[in-house]
Amino acid sequence: MILSGILFLIVLLTVCFFLFYSQPLPPPAQLNGPTGPPSQGSPYQVVEGSIKEKSNFFESLMDQNIPPDQIETIVSKLKPLVDFKKIRGGTYRLLTDGKGELVGFVFEISPTEVYEIQKDSQGYSAQKKEVFLEKKWVKVVGEIRSSLFEAIDAIGEQDQLVIAFAEILAWEIDFYKDVREGDRFKILVEKDYKGDQFIQYGPIDAVEYQSGEKKITGIEYQGEYYAEEGVSLRKAFLKTPLRFNRISSRFSRARRHPILGGIRPHFGVDYAAPAGTPIWAVADGTVYSCGWNDGFGNQVVLRHPNGYRTYYGHLSRYGRGIRKGAQVRQKQVIGFVGSTGLSTGPHLDYRLAKDGIVRNPLKISFPAGTPIRKEEMENFRKRRDEIVALLQGDIPSDYSSPPSSMAEFSIGGDRYSPSGIEH
Repeated sequence: MILSGILFLIVLLTVCFFLFYSQPLPPPAQLNGPTGPPSQGSPYQVVEGSIKEKSNFFESLMDQNIPPDQIETIVSKLKPLVDFKKIRGGTYRLLTDGKGELVGFVFEISPTEVYEIQKDSQGYSAQKKEVFLEKKWVKVVGEIRSSLFEAIDAIGEQDQLVIAFAEILAWEIDFYKDVREGDRFKILVEKDYKGDQFIQYGPIDAVEYQSGEKKITGIEYQGEYYAEEGVSLRKAFLKTPLRFNRISSRFSRARRHPILGGIRPHFGVDYAAPAGTPIWAVADGTVYSCGWNDGFGNQVVLRHPNGYRTYYGHLSRYGRGIRKGAQVRQKQVIGFVGSTGLSTGPHLDYRLAKDGIVRNPLKISFPAGTPIRKEEMENFRKRRDEIVALLQGDIPSDYSSPPSSMAEFSIGGDRYSPSGIEH
Protein backbone atom coordinates (compact mmCIF):
# COMPACT_ATOMS: atom_id res chain seq x y z
CA MET A 1 0.00 0.00 0.00
CA ILE A 2 2.87 2.35 0.85
CA LEU A 3 4.56 1.55 -2.46
CA SER A 4 1.30 2.11 -4.38
CA GLY A 5 0.84 5.48 -2.70
CA ILE A 6 4.36 6.59 -3.63
CA LEU A 7 3.86 5.57 -7.26
CA PHE A 8 0.52 7.46 -7.43
CA LEU A 9 2.13 10.61 -6.03
CA ILE A 10 4.98 10.40 -8.60
CA VAL A 11 2.51 10.03 -11.48
CA LEU A 12 0.40 12.94 -10.23
CA LEU A 13 3.41 15.24 -9.92
CA THR A 14 4.63 14.27 -13.40
CA VAL A 15 1.26 15.00 -14.99
CA CYS A 16 1.00 18.39 -13.23
CA PHE A 17 4.54 19.31 -14.31
CA PHE A 18 3.90 18.67 -18.00
CA LEU A 19 0.48 20.37 -17.94
CA PHE A 20 1.90 23.58 -16.40
CA TYR A 21 5.09 24.03 -18.40
CA SER A 22 3.57 23.00 -21.71
CA GLN A 23 1.43 26.20 -21.72
CA PRO A 24 2.97 29.17 -23.67
CA LEU A 25 3.96 32.27 -21.67
CA PRO A 26 1.70 35.29 -22.11
CA PRO A 27 3.08 38.07 -24.32
CA PRO A 28 4.81 41.03 -22.64
CA ALA A 29 1.86 43.29 -23.37
CA GLN A 30 -0.36 41.10 -21.18
CA LEU A 31 2.19 41.07 -18.42
CA ASN A 32 3.02 44.75 -18.34
CA GLY A 33 -0.20 46.34 -19.62
CA PRO A 34 -0.81 48.17 -22.93
CA THR A 35 2.20 49.90 -24.53
CA GLY A 36 2.60 52.28 -27.48
CA PRO A 37 -0.08 54.44 -29.11
CA PRO A 38 -3.72 53.43 -28.72
CA SER A 39 -4.80 50.93 -31.35
CA GLN A 40 -8.15 50.32 -32.92
CA GLY A 41 -10.65 49.40 -30.26
CA SER A 42 -8.73 51.23 -27.51
CA PRO A 43 -10.57 53.47 -25.01
CA TYR A 44 -9.08 56.63 -26.57
CA GLN A 45 -11.49 58.95 -28.34
CA VAL A 46 -10.68 61.35 -31.17
CA VAL A 47 -12.56 64.55 -32.03
CA GLU A 48 -11.74 66.33 -35.30
CA GLY A 49 -13.05 69.65 -36.56
CA SER A 50 -12.29 72.83 -38.47
CA ILE A 51 -12.67 76.56 -37.99
CA LYS A 52 -15.59 77.55 -40.18
CA GLU A 53 -16.04 80.88 -41.93
CA LYS A 54 -17.49 83.59 -39.67
CA SER A 55 -16.71 81.42 -36.64
CA ASN A 56 -13.82 81.47 -34.19
CA PHE A 57 -11.61 78.99 -32.39
CA PHE A 58 -13.64 78.91 -29.16
CA GLU A 59 -17.02 78.55 -30.89
CA SER A 60 -15.72 75.75 -33.10
CA LEU A 61 -14.63 73.71 -30.08
CA MET A 62 -17.94 74.38 -28.34
CA ASP A 63 -19.82 73.12 -31.41
CA GLN A 64 -18.03 69.78 -30.99
CA ASN A 65 -19.35 69.49 -27.38
CA ILE A 66 -15.84 69.64 -25.96
CA PRO A 67 -16.06 70.30 -22.19
CA PRO A 68 -15.44 73.94 -21.18
CA ASP A 69 -12.57 73.01 -18.83
CA GLN A 70 -10.72 71.30 -21.71
CA ILE A 71 -11.34 74.29 -23.97
CA GLU A 72 -9.95 76.57 -21.27
CA THR A 73 -6.83 74.39 -21.00
CA ILE A 74 -6.33 74.36 -24.77
CA VAL A 75 -6.78 78.12 -25.13
CA SER A 76 -4.54 78.95 -22.18
CA LYS A 77 -1.72 76.75 -23.50
CA LEU A 78 -1.95 78.02 -27.08
CA LYS A 79 -2.47 81.69 -26.26
CA PRO A 80 1.26 82.50 -25.89
CA LEU A 81 1.88 80.97 -29.32
CA VAL A 82 -1.22 81.85 -31.34
CA ASP A 83 -2.97 85.15 -32.04
CA PHE A 84 -6.59 83.93 -32.00
CA LYS A 85 -7.86 87.28 -33.34
CA LYS A 86 -6.08 86.68 -36.64
CA ILE A 87 -7.19 83.08 -37.14
CA ARG A 88 -9.36 82.71 -40.24
CA GLY A 89 -9.37 78.95 -40.55
CA GLY A 90 -7.59 75.74 -39.64
CA THR A 91 -8.25 72.19 -38.50
CA TYR A 92 -7.78 70.49 -35.14
CA ARG A 93 -7.64 67.01 -33.61
CA LEU A 94 -8.37 66.30 -29.95
CA LEU A 95 -7.52 63.04 -28.11
CA THR A 96 -9.09 61.94 -24.80
CA ASP A 97 -8.62 58.78 -22.73
CA GLY A 98 -11.22 56.33 -21.46
CA LYS A 99 -12.06 58.66 -18.58
CA GLY A 100 -12.69 61.54 -20.96
CA GLU A 101 -9.57 63.41 -19.88
CA LEU A 102 -7.60 65.45 -22.41
CA VAL A 103 -4.49 63.61 -23.62
CA GLY A 104 -3.40 65.66 -26.65
CA PHE A 105 -4.44 68.36 -29.09
CA VAL A 106 -3.11 69.33 -32.53
CA PHE A 107 -4.08 72.60 -34.24
CA GLU A 108 -3.10 73.07 -37.89
CA ILE A 109 -3.58 76.65 -39.07
CA SER A 110 -1.86 75.86 -42.36
CA PRO A 111 0.27 72.99 -43.65
CA THR A 112 3.37 74.78 -42.39
CA GLU A 113 1.97 76.20 -39.12
CA VAL A 114 1.07 73.42 -36.68
CA TYR A 115 0.74 73.59 -32.88
CA GLU A 116 0.59 70.66 -30.47
CA ILE A 117 -0.48 70.21 -26.83
CA GLN A 118 0.70 67.12 -24.96
CA LYS A 119 0.11 65.78 -21.47
CA ASP A 120 3.10 64.68 -19.41
CA SER A 121 4.00 64.15 -15.77
CA GLN A 122 4.16 67.92 -15.24
CA GLY A 123 0.77 68.62 -16.79
CA TYR A 124 0.17 70.08 -20.25
CA SER A 125 2.70 71.73 -22.52
CA ALA A 126 2.31 73.36 -25.94
CA GLN A 127 4.76 73.92 -28.76
CA LYS A 128 4.90 74.81 -32.41
CA LYS A 129 5.79 71.71 -34.39
CA GLU A 130 8.67 71.85 -36.83
CA VAL A 131 7.29 71.03 -40.26
CA PHE A 132 9.76 69.46 -42.67
CA LEU A 133 9.54 70.80 -46.21
CA GLU A 134 11.28 69.03 -49.05
CA LYS A 135 12.65 71.32 -51.72
CA LYS A 136 12.73 70.45 -55.40
CA TRP A 137 14.05 72.42 -58.34
CA VAL A 138 11.64 72.33 -61.25
CA LYS A 139 11.89 73.63 -64.79
CA VAL A 140 8.53 74.89 -66.01
CA VAL A 141 8.22 75.12 -69.79
CA GLY A 142 5.20 76.40 -71.69
CA GLU A 143 3.84 78.05 -74.81
CA ILE A 144 1.40 80.94 -75.08
CA ARG A 145 -1.93 80.17 -76.75
CA SER A 146 -3.98 83.08 -75.43
CA SER A 147 -2.43 84.47 -72.23
CA LEU A 148 0.34 83.76 -69.76
CA PHE A 149 -2.18 82.89 -67.06
CA GLU A 150 -3.84 80.26 -69.24
CA ALA A 151 -0.51 78.87 -70.43
CA ILE A 152 0.79 78.28 -66.90
CA ASP A 153 -2.58 76.97 -65.74
CA ALA A 154 -2.55 74.48 -68.63
CA ILE A 155 0.64 72.85 -67.32
CA GLY A 156 -0.71 72.53 -63.79
CA GLU A 157 0.98 75.50 -62.12
CA GLN A 158 -0.67 78.20 -60.04
CA ASP A 159 -1.33 81.93 -60.41
CA GLN A 160 1.36 82.84 -57.85
CA LEU A 161 3.97 81.65 -60.33
CA VAL A 162 2.44 83.80 -63.08
CA ILE A 163 2.59 86.90 -60.91
CA ALA A 164 6.16 86.26 -59.74
CA PHE A 165 7.30 85.57 -63.32
CA ALA A 166 5.60 88.70 -64.66
CA GLU A 167 7.06 90.89 -61.91
CA ILE A 168 10.60 89.78 -62.77
CA LEU A 169 10.03 90.87 -66.37
CA ALA A 170 7.88 93.90 -65.48
CA TRP A 171 10.55 96.24 -66.89
CA GLU A 172 10.88 94.29 -70.15
CA ILE A 173 7.49 92.92 -71.22
CA ASP A 174 3.93 94.18 -71.26
CA PHE A 175 2.07 90.90 -70.92
CA TYR A 176 -1.05 92.42 -72.47
CA LYS A 177 0.49 94.05 -75.53
CA ASP A 178 3.68 92.14 -76.23
CA VAL A 179 2.38 88.61 -75.76
CA ARG A 180 1.78 86.65 -78.97
CA GLU A 181 0.51 83.17 -79.70
CA GLY A 182 3.47 80.84 -80.00
CA ASP A 183 5.66 82.73 -77.54
CA ARG A 184 7.54 80.33 -75.27
CA PHE A 185 8.79 80.65 -71.71
CA LYS A 186 10.93 78.76 -69.19
CA ILE A 187 11.11 79.14 -65.43
CA LEU A 188 13.61 77.50 -63.08
CA VAL A 189 11.92 77.61 -59.68
CA GLU A 190 12.19 76.05 -56.26
CA LYS A 191 9.07 74.31 -54.95
CA ASP A 192 8.34 73.26 -51.37
CA TYR A 193 6.52 70.00 -50.61
CA LYS A 194 5.14 68.45 -47.43
CA GLY A 195 5.25 64.82 -48.39
CA ASP A 196 3.40 64.68 -51.70
CA GLN A 197 1.51 67.92 -51.00
CA PHE A 198 2.70 71.04 -52.80
CA ILE A 199 2.94 73.91 -50.33
CA GLN A 200 4.46 76.95 -51.99
CA TYR A 201 6.87 78.33 -54.55
CA GLY A 202 10.33 79.29 -53.43
CA PRO A 203 12.81 81.58 -55.20
CA ILE A 204 12.84 81.77 -58.98
CA ASP A 205 16.43 81.26 -60.10
CA ALA A 206 15.98 82.03 -63.79
CA VAL A 207 13.38 82.99 -66.39
CA GLU A 208 13.39 83.01 -70.16
CA TYR A 209 10.83 84.46 -72.57
CA GLN A 210 11.09 84.10 -76.32
CA SER A 211 8.88 85.92 -78.82
CA GLY A 212 9.93 85.30 -82.41
CA GLU A 213 13.63 86.08 -82.67
CA LYS A 214 13.65 88.12 -79.46
CA LYS A 215 14.67 86.29 -76.30
CA ILE A 216 14.87 87.75 -72.79
CA THR A 217 16.70 85.84 -70.06
CA GLY A 218 16.81 86.77 -66.40
CA ILE A 219 19.39 85.23 -64.06
CA GLU A 220 19.01 85.71 -60.31
CA TYR A 221 22.17 86.98 -58.64
CA GLN A 222 22.33 88.43 -55.12
CA GLY A 223 18.61 89.21 -55.06
CA GLU A 224 18.45 90.91 -58.47
CA TYR A 225 17.80 89.64 -61.98
CA TYR A 226 20.27 90.25 -64.78
CA ALA A 227 20.35 89.63 -68.51
CA GLU A 228 23.00 87.23 -69.77
CA GLU A 229 25.44 90.08 -70.46
CA GLY A 230 25.18 91.21 -66.83
CA VAL A 231 22.81 94.18 -67.16
CA SER A 232 20.03 94.51 -64.59
CA LEU A 233 16.48 93.91 -65.83
CA ARG A 234 15.36 96.64 -63.44
CA LYS A 235 14.92 99.96 -65.25
CA ALA A 236 13.83 103.46 -64.33
CA PHE A 237 10.21 102.84 -65.45
CA LEU A 238 7.93 99.85 -65.18
CA LYS A 239 5.97 98.76 -68.23
CA THR A 240 2.71 98.75 -66.27
CA PRO A 241 1.52 100.53 -63.09
CA LEU A 242 -0.28 97.59 -61.44
CA ARG A 243 -1.03 93.92 -61.58
CA PHE A 244 -3.94 93.79 -63.95
CA ASN A 245 -6.26 91.35 -65.71
CA ARG A 246 -6.65 93.04 -69.05
CA ILE A 247 -6.34 96.38 -70.80
CA SER A 248 -9.84 97.64 -71.46
CA SER A 249 -8.79 100.45 -73.77
CA ARG A 250 -5.47 100.88 -75.54
CA PHE A 251 -3.82 104.16 -76.41
CA SER A 252 -5.66 105.90 -79.22
CA ARG A 253 -5.99 109.42 -80.66
CA ALA A 254 -9.51 108.65 -81.90
CA ARG A 255 -11.63 106.83 -79.37
CA ARG A 256 -15.38 107.19 -78.84
CA HIS A 257 -15.72 108.41 -75.28
CA PRO A 258 -17.91 105.94 -73.34
CA ILE A 259 -19.73 108.71 -71.43
CA LEU A 260 -19.42 112.00 -73.31
CA GLY A 261 -19.79 110.43 -76.75
CA GLY A 262 -18.11 111.65 -79.91
CA ILE A 263 -14.57 110.98 -81.05
CA ARG A 264 -12.13 112.31 -78.51
CA PRO A 265 -8.38 111.68 -78.16
CA HIS A 266 -7.42 109.25 -75.42
CA PHE A 267 -3.81 109.84 -74.47
CA GLY A 268 -3.50 107.00 -72.01
CA VAL A 269 -4.11 103.37 -71.30
CA ASP A 270 -7.07 102.10 -69.28
CA TYR A 271 -6.26 99.16 -67.05
CA ALA A 272 -9.43 97.34 -66.03
CA ALA A 273 -9.06 95.88 -62.55
CA PRO A 274 -11.24 95.16 -59.52
CA ALA A 275 -11.96 98.14 -57.29
CA GLY A 276 -9.32 98.43 -54.59
CA THR A 277 -6.47 96.96 -56.64
CA PRO A 278 -3.21 98.62 -55.52
CA ILE A 279 -1.61 101.03 -58.02
CA TRP A 280 2.17 101.36 -58.15
CA ALA A 281 4.36 104.30 -58.97
CA VAL A 282 6.08 103.24 -62.21
CA ALA A 283 9.24 105.10 -61.20
CA ASP A 284 10.86 107.06 -58.40
CA GLY A 285 9.59 110.62 -58.18
CA THR A 286 7.69 113.32 -56.33
CA VAL A 287 3.93 113.80 -55.97
CA TYR A 288 3.19 116.82 -58.18
CA SER A 289 -0.54 116.86 -57.37
CA CYS A 290 -3.03 114.74 -55.47
CA GLY A 291 -6.75 115.48 -55.53
CA TRP A 292 -9.92 115.76 -57.56
CA ASN A 293 -9.47 116.58 -61.25
CA ASP A 294 -12.88 116.79 -62.95
CA GLY A 295 -13.42 113.84 -65.31
CA PHE A 296 -10.35 112.03 -64.00
CA GLY A 297 -11.88 111.92 -60.52
CA ASN A 298 -9.33 111.30 -57.80
CA GLN A 299 -5.98 111.63 -59.54
CA VAL A 300 -2.31 111.46 -58.59
CA VAL A 301 0.35 113.08 -60.79
CA LEU A 302 4.01 112.18 -60.25
CA ARG A 303 7.02 114.15 -61.42
CA HIS A 304 10.09 112.10 -62.37
CA PRO A 305 13.66 112.99 -63.39
CA ASN A 306 14.46 114.01 -66.97
CA GLY A 307 11.15 115.77 -67.58
CA TYR A 308 8.79 112.81 -67.19
CA ARG A 309 5.38 112.94 -65.54
CA THR A 310 2.89 110.12 -64.99
CA TYR A 311 -0.86 110.45 -64.35
CA TYR A 312 -3.12 108.02 -62.45
CA GLY A 313 -6.86 108.70 -62.65
CA HIS A 314 -10.24 107.42 -61.34
CA LEU A 315 -8.73 106.32 -58.02
CA SER A 316 -11.02 105.18 -55.20
CA ARG A 317 -8.56 106.45 -52.58
CA TYR A 318 -4.92 107.39 -52.16
CA GLY A 319 -2.04 105.42 -50.75
CA ARG A 320 -0.68 106.05 -47.29
CA GLY A 321 1.40 109.22 -47.09
CA ILE A 322 0.56 110.30 -50.65
CA ARG A 323 0.24 114.08 -50.70
CA LYS A 324 1.67 116.95 -52.72
CA GLY A 325 5.44 117.09 -52.38
CA ALA A 326 5.85 113.56 -51.01
CA GLN A 327 8.72 111.43 -52.32
CA VAL A 328 7.75 108.03 -53.78
CA ARG A 329 9.69 104.96 -54.80
CA GLN A 330 9.12 102.64 -57.74
CA LYS A 331 6.38 100.07 -56.92
CA GLN A 332 5.21 102.10 -53.93
CA VAL A 333 1.42 102.00 -53.62
CA ILE A 334 0.15 105.48 -54.47
CA GLY A 335 -3.56 104.69 -54.73
CA PHE A 336 -6.24 102.12 -55.43
CA VAL A 337 -8.37 101.40 -58.47
CA GLY A 338 -11.78 103.03 -58.45
CA SER A 339 -14.42 104.54 -60.70
CA THR A 340 -14.46 108.22 -59.72
CA GLY A 341 -15.02 111.00 -62.24
CA LEU A 342 -16.25 110.16 -65.75
CA SER A 343 -15.94 106.39 -65.55
CA THR A 344 -18.21 103.50 -66.50
CA GLY A 345 -16.52 101.02 -64.16
CA PRO A 346 -13.47 100.33 -62.02
CA HIS A 347 -10.25 100.96 -63.94
CA LEU A 348 -7.06 103.00 -63.93
CA ASP A 349 -6.47 105.73 -66.51
CA TYR A 350 -2.69 105.82 -66.85
CA ARG A 351 -0.89 108.52 -68.84
CA LEU A 352 2.70 109.59 -69.42
CA ALA A 353 4.24 112.85 -70.66
CA LYS A 354 7.80 113.88 -71.50
CA ASP A 355 8.64 117.60 -71.37
CA GLY A 356 4.92 118.41 -71.45
CA ILE A 357 4.17 116.23 -74.49
CA VAL A 358 1.96 113.17 -74.01
CA ARG A 359 3.54 109.89 -75.05
CA ASN A 360 2.14 106.42 -75.65
CA PRO A 361 3.04 104.49 -72.47
CA LEU A 362 2.96 101.23 -74.41
CA LYS A 363 5.58 102.26 -76.96
CA ILE A 364 8.05 104.48 -75.18
CA SER A 365 11.51 103.01 -74.48
CA PHE A 366 13.65 103.71 -71.44
CA PRO A 367 17.40 103.40 -70.86
CA ALA A 368 18.89 100.00 -69.97
CA GLY A 369 19.39 98.92 -66.40
CA THR A 370 22.56 99.16 -64.32
CA PRO A 371 25.33 96.68 -65.19
CA ILE A 372 26.72 94.33 -62.57
CA ARG A 373 29.86 95.46 -60.75
CA LYS A 374 33.16 94.46 -62.36
CA GLU A 375 34.39 92.65 -59.26
CA GLU A 376 31.25 90.47 -59.34
CA MET A 377 31.33 89.68 -63.05
CA GLU A 378 33.40 86.49 -62.82
CA ASN A 379 31.12 84.96 -60.18
CA PHE A 380 28.06 86.05 -62.13
CA ARG A 381 29.33 84.46 -65.35
CA LYS A 382 29.94 81.16 -63.58
CA ARG A 383 26.42 81.15 -62.18
CA ARG A 384 24.98 82.30 -65.52
CA ASP A 385 26.62 79.43 -67.41
CA GLU A 386 25.29 76.86 -64.94
CA ILE A 387 21.79 78.31 -64.98
CA VAL A 388 21.62 78.64 -68.76
CA ALA A 389 22.74 75.01 -69.10
CA LEU A 390 19.82 73.97 -66.88
CA LEU A 391 17.38 76.13 -68.85
CA GLN A 392 18.50 74.67 -72.18
CA GLY A 393 18.90 71.05 -71.04
CA ASP A 394 17.42 68.74 -68.45
CA ILE A 395 17.78 68.92 -64.70
CA PRO A 396 20.14 66.01 -63.89
CA SER A 397 18.64 63.10 -61.97
CA ASP A 398 21.39 63.50 -59.33
CA TYR A 399 20.84 67.24 -59.02
CA SER A 400 20.72 67.44 -55.23
CA SER A 401 22.17 70.87 -54.51
CA PRO A 402 21.83 74.31 -56.08
CA PRO A 403 24.57 75.55 -58.38
CA SER A 404 27.04 78.12 -57.04
CA SER A 405 25.39 80.83 -54.97
CA MET A 406 22.00 79.13 -55.00
CA ALA A 407 23.12 77.56 -51.70
CA GLU A 408 22.31 80.86 -50.00
CA PHE A 409 18.62 79.92 -50.22
CA SER A 410 18.97 76.83 -48.02
CA ILE A 411 16.96 76.88 -44.81
CA GLY A 412 18.22 75.30 -41.62
CA GLY A 413 16.92 71.76 -41.25
CA ASP A 414 15.68 71.48 -44.81
CA ARG A 415 17.37 69.24 -47.30
CA TYR A 416 17.55 69.50 -51.07
CA SER A 417 16.26 66.55 -53.04
CA PRO A 418 17.06 65.49 -56.60
CA SER A 419 14.48 66.56 -59.14
CA GLY A 420 14.29 66.00 -62.83
CA ILE A 421 10.80 67.39 -63.16
CA GLU A 422 9.95 69.35 -66.26
CA HIS A 423 6.48 70.52 -67.32
